[in-house]
Amino acid sequence: MISGKTIQKCIDDLTGISGVNIAVAQADGSIVAATIKEDISPVSIRSFIDSGAVSSSIADKFYFRLENDGSLAFVVISAGDAEKSRMIGRIALSELTALLEAYSENLDKNSFLQNLLTDNLLPVDIYNRSRQLHIKEKAARAAFVIEPVKHGDGSAAETLRVLTSLFAASSEDLITSVDEDQVVLIKELNSGDWRQEISETAGMLVDIMETEAMLGVRVASGGITEEISQISRSYKEACLTIDVGKLFYMDKNIFSYSSLGIGRLIYQLPVNLCEMFLHEIFGEEIPDSLDEETLSTINTFLDNSLNVSETSRKLYIHRNTLMYRIEKIEKATGLDIREFDDALTLKIAIMVLTYLKMRKK
Repeated sequence: MISGKTIQKCIDDLTGISGVNIAVAQADGSIVAATIKEDISPVSIRSFIDSGAVSSSIADKFYFRLENDGSLAFVVISAGDAEKSRMIGRIALSELTALLEAYSENLDKNSFLQNLLTDNLLPVDIYNRSRQLHIKEKAARAAFVIEPVKHGDGSAAETLRVLTSLFAASSEDLITSVDEDQVVLIKELNSGDWRQEISETAGMLVDIMETEAMLGVRVASGGITEEISQISRSYKEACLTIDVGKLFYMDKNIFSYSSLGIGRLIYQLPVNLCEMFLHEIFGEEIPDSLDEETLSTINTFLDNSLNVSETSRKLYIHRNTLMYRIEKIEKATGLDIREFDDALTLKIAIMVLTYLKMRKK
């Protein structure tokens, strides 16, 4: 049901413009919102409801029945000059009816989107509901999963509020919350370069959440779809993308399904194959993880294209110290990371170790 705060804002505006005081009550006679100062008798409200009338004048007030889907939603009450009060009461009734309809449509759209993402709709139902909700059946779209860097703080509500206000002007973009952390945006792509638009949208989402909500988020995008029935596929790809991104690319906060590279391959490998590969690298005893110094050395060396001088500069260590570390890694693994093939093999081994550690949790 629409919130009392929203109703209060509506009637405050009407009273401010017209000077006519208004109240909105529920079927039990309780007041939801009001600008009328004096108490309104619940008995008079019940009397009006029981009469079955659409509108009625009782004492110095006008009562109007506000229905939604064929049942009583609220009673609108206006007080003041007779003719003016009747007219403003009808205007209030019209405004609140429109608010209820918009709220109901949004609720229906949210329910439709959540069922669509979780594959809880038959194809025929997808197309029927999309037509009813005026959602295009054919359009280029991509799913974005947005979640806070810090989990468990109920940030989805704030994320949803910010993004809803941002995309409210576009009826083609769909937004819903999945759980207490994740928010999903289904964005219609309008430019000729879809991949560039996806990248720009992801960057914009991160920037908006940081500036508007002071909230650090990760954003993952799924593949491009061209029909409403394919959206769940893009959503699942975005979910996979954010899981892979958090596991293998922790220093980033924007991930794309099309740019996951080897991380996506490793994430989908069976455990036994991963263990076989690690035994080839580390022998019988597979370590749970490598120490921080070794990891930092390998990653920095790879990031700097196997350049010894640049790596030692980035690590703030002497060149001889770096060479000692490289030789130590070679002695432990049999891999010389100064050679591209060996460096790549060890990088993959580290990613596989990370993956297995996650699987064992």
